[in-house]
Amino acid sequence: MVALTSVFTTLFAAALSITGVVAAPVNQTLSARSAAPAAPHFVAYDDKWITPPSAADLQGYNVYAMTFWRPNGAVDQAENWAGLDVATRTLALTTYRAAGIKTVVSAFGAQFYPTSGSPALDPTQTADELAAWVIQYGLDGVDIDYEDLPAMDKKDGSAEQWLITFTTELRNKLPASDYFITHAPLAPWFAPSVYTSGGYIKVNQQVGSLIDWYNVQYYNDGSSEYTTCDGLINTSSSNNPDSALFQIVAAGVSADKLVIGKPGTSVDATNGYMSASDLASCLQQATAKNWNAGVSVWQYPDADASWIKTVRSLAFPE
Repeated sequence: MVALTSVFTTLFAAALSITGVVAAPVNQTLSARSAAPAAPHFVAYDDKWITPPSAADLQGYNVYAMTFWRPNGAVDQAENWAGLDVATRTLALTTYRAAGIKTVVSAFGAQFYPTSGSPALDPTQTADELAAWVIQYGLDGVDIDYEDLPAMDKKDGSAEQWLITFTTELRNKLPASDYFITHAPLAPWFAPSVYTSGGYIKVNQQVGSLIDWYNVQYYNDGSSEYTTCDGLINTSSSNNPDSALFQIVAAGVSADKLVIGKPGTSVDATNGYMSASDLASCLQQATAKNWNAGVSVWQYPDADASWIKTVRSLAFPE
């Protein structure tokens, strides 16, 4: 997932006020965000640096993920959120929660290298800083978009161990009773035949109980990868073996934790795009095999309420 930075202006508080929802202190809404929402999950990532959407604009979604938190400062939509005054943020959270929408921040993103960067980030300290940001800004949880390809591609276990230590500390600071934690791994990282140091299979084995679900990125992995229902849910190509949905399940990851991540339009990713109607057909086939985890999309507003309505229409009609 790629970060985008531009200028932000907003009349968000005025827009929200027409809903008639009265703002309350953020801490009073803790019970409303407690624990992870049940599957299916419909996750909209927002990196567009736009006015935060109304709950009506997000109809059909139940998780709104702002990108990105980074240790040297939030960027893009997450920076927008931090720039809002407390009353406006509280009103937004109250409005979203009343509509059944959880709000999270996604950390890191593409071309950010926590493990292989110079200097490498300490996983415990980084987790502490991220948790403090989540708490400060009143969010329901956090998504970990770790895309340190140089570290994972070394296959020496350094990426896996960083993620294990980081996730353990993050859960210590964000208890499951009050916050949920998701990860957004690249689909090929679940292939034990390729990532001989374990990849995300090892992460899942070690700290999967601390992770509520995975928003698996089924895109940016090759021009024809994961673009048919069979390649997406049953058997992936030899270029990215053992990484289709049910191949990951066969490797030991619970089906209800594997959310299918796709780009909303062909311009939202280099490759891996499927039309909303084609994706809906794939989801219908997957649910016939007792899968119900849901869908994540990069990114809102390219994938708006109309997009998710079509995607959900066969397997998860509203």
